[in-house]
Order: sequence, then structure tokens, then C-alpha cells
Amino acid sequence: MNHLLSTEHMPRDLIEAILDDSDEFGEVLTRPIPKVPALRGRTVATMFFEPSTRTRMSFEKAAKALSADTVTFSPSTSALSKGESLKDTALTVWAMGVDLMVVRHSSTGAPWRLAEWLDIPIINGGDGANQHPTQALLDCLTIRQRFGTLDGLHIAIVGDIKHSRVARSNVFAMATLGAEVTLVGPPTLLPVDVENWPVKATADLDAVLPTVDVVYLLRVQTERGGSSVFPSFSEYAERFGMSSERFAALRPESVVLHPGPINRGVEIGHDVADHERSLILAQVTNGVAVRMAVLFRLLGGDHDE
Repeated sequence: MNHLLSTEHMPRDLIEAILDDSDEFGEVLTRPIPKVPALRGRTVATMFFEPSTRTRMSFEKAAKALSADTVTFSPSTSALSKGESLKDTALTVWAMGVDLMVVRHSSTGAPWRLAEWLDIPIINGGDGANQHPTQALLDCLTIRQRFGTLDGLHIAIVGDIKHSRVARSNVFAMATLGAEVTLVGPPTLLPVDVENWPVKATADLDAVLPTVDVVYLLRVQTERGGSSVFPSFSEYAERFGMSSERFAALRPESVVLHPGPINRGVEIGHDVADHERSLILAQVTNGVAVRMAVLFRLLGGDHDE
């Protein structure tokens, strides 16, 4: 593995190997000193051209837990404001001696271009509405820790599928690991090529709930036009929000996930977000372990350390 750009076509054995490594790094994070010297002397650059809290901070935490140095790119204070191109910006940061870049960009395909321009590993931290592979890996890890496997699980991904890079990455990773995936949302928020995805699709959330093991709720992507297809957030919540009443319709062992940031009262109710069967904070914790595993694999860390 030279880069991590997408979960589509990612082999099952590679996904499982990364999840296995993530479990080990999760144990490291519970130690009194949650740090190992595996990537000492390496430098990781976080290049986030879009806002981020969880992904950027967890990559920085992961790099530091592996004893790597980090440099953080901020577009608002960079030469982008003076007209510098993406290519020249990336080449400039690379020339400073970084060993790996984590890239988030609003344009689909931007991380692939950097992988062509630069002779270092590139991790896609989210490109437009296309892919967010480390989010899918941490979600699969969270589900596997709860159920032991994804084989045979029924997972419903609910909401603004069309504009969600998280949904795209999760569909392919979860299906590869043996889960049955159902997309739930209004037809206007389903991707135009959904028939090419390994999924079923429906607009009837209430009919699906009694049959699922995992409900994965998505934020409405207002910044990409997701809110333009329904009259109000209250109507969206009525049709597709995980209220306390809908939560009660789930099987007792079923769980709820959400990639964040959450909009309480829209896609998820207050009580549901804070319930013990809501794994939202476990996802955040697992994000650090997964990103440690990916950094370690791409930068050739020493297993003995």
C-alpha cells in the first residue's frame, strides 16, 4: 500500500489487517504513556483545505503517539490567498522535508493529483463528496469491536447519501467485510449511480429499523446543497431523524453511529445521541487508533518498537 485514497477495490485482507493493527494501537493509547517510537524522525503534514475537527486532530494525535513530528497547513494564512496553486503549495510543503501528507479538499480527486505530483504517501482525509477512507475504517473497527464481525450484519446508512463521502467509503468497506447495506433517504438525496453500488435503497426508514443491527446516521450536507431538496429541517427530522420513538423500534442489541458533527434534533435526537448504544464517542476514540495503523503501514514503522 503506497497511498490510502479510497476504500473502493480495497481487498478484504488489507482492511482486516489494518483493523487488527488498530486494535493493537488502541491498546497503546490506554497506557500511562500512550506513545511508541515507531515513527520517530518522520514528519507528517496535515493539509486541510476544508474545516475539520475530528479528522485533523486525530491524525495529529496519531502521528504524535507514534513519535512522528507534525506540520499543519492552514489555508486562511497561506499563500493560497495570493494565488498560489494547489500543486505549488503541495510541492512547497513537500520540499520542507515531510514524509507523508494527509489531504482534505473540496475538489473530488485532489488527493489523487497530489499522489501523482509527490513522491511520498498521500492519505485522503476527504475529497468533496467522493471518499473518506479512514472514516470508513474506524467505523468498521467500531462495529467489529461491538459484534465481533461485520459478516452477516444488516447496516442502514441514513440521510444525505448523495453528498456524503463517508457514505461512499463505508458502503464499499462494509460490503467487502460481508455486511448487507441498505441506503435510506429521499430519492433526491441518493447518488445517480446507486445501481452500481453493492446496496439496496429505500425511502422508508420505519420499515427498515426492526431488521437492522447498525443505523449509521449522516449529517445533511448543507454546504453541498443537501438541504435544498426538503422544505425544512423539521420535516427532514420527521421522516429520517432517529428520534427516541424510532430508537425504541430497534432490536435491543442494535447500535447507532454518526460521523459527526452531529445536529441534535435533526438527524439524531438528544436522548439517542447520549444513549449507551450510541457509539459516536467510540468512533472518535477509534479514529486515533486507525490513523496510527495507517500511518504506521504507509511509513514502514518498526513492528519491534
